Parts: sequence; structure tokens; C-alpha cells
Amino acid sequence: MSEPSIFTKIINREIPGTFEHEDEQCVAIRDINPQAPTHILIIPKKHIFRTSLAKDEDQELLGHLLLTARDVAKKLNLKDGFRIVINNGKMGGEAIPHLHVHLLSGRQMEWPPG
Repeated sequence: MSEPSIFTKIINREIPGTFEHEDEQCVAIRDINPQAPTHILIIPKKHIFRTSLAKDEDQELLGHLLLTARDVAKKLNLKDGFRIVINNGKMGGEAIPHLHVHLLSGRQMEWPPG
């Protein structure tokens, strides 16, 4: 069995985090290394390593993550817009092998993303 991810440790309250949302399926926490004035991570409680390894049975959970991002954006009054990012694998910028959604706002986002 592999070591629990840092996100699992935060979900289990073994490591502190600043929670913006929690329900039975996921949590939303403030990123400790923000890339925008608002940078929230929406993390499923079920440990899915990355999007490419999600199973068909995870469809409802994956949709829930996006709707949670929408709800957190509304709660935080991100009315000028936001960006949602999911990294997958080394070339996709994945740093932690536990699927999570980045919710970024508070500055003008560039295109193409880097």
C-alpha cells in the first residue's frame, strides 16, 4: 500500500488546511502556493490518482467536483470570472498524484495557458 497523499492527510485533518467547503464527496481548500489571488483546490475524498486513471464509475464524482467549483466561485463572489484547471501527468504539470481541480481567479488569465 502506498503512502497517503498530502491531500488525504489534509482531508483527514492530519495536516492543517484552510477549508472553504466540505461535503461527503470532496473538500475545497486554499492553495498554500497560490498562482492567483484566489486559488482553491477542489479535492475528492476518494483517492483517484489522476483524470486519466478515473473509472467510468467515477463519472458522478467528477461532475460533482466541477459543480463544487461553481458553488465555491459563487460563495467567494468571483463574478468577474474564473478558470478551472485539472493537471494530468508530468507533462500536464501534475505535482501531487491525487486528482484535484484548481479554481483560479482575481487576475486576468492569459491564453494560451503556460
